[in-house]
Amino acid sequence: MIVLGIILLVVGYLLPMSILITLGIILIVVGVILELLGAIGRPVGGRRHYY
Repeated sequence: MIVLGIILLVVGYLLPMSILITLGIILIVVGVILELLGAIGRPVGGRRHYY
């Protein structure tokens, strides 16, 4: 999820599309939150790790 967010962010900057930049930022933030929750051992959605 984090990698997809970074890809959308880069494409959004190369092609001036603000929706891609917004989606990229949202995916990065959600991916980091899920990664942190999984790292501290708290299961989210029945999974401990999101890869």
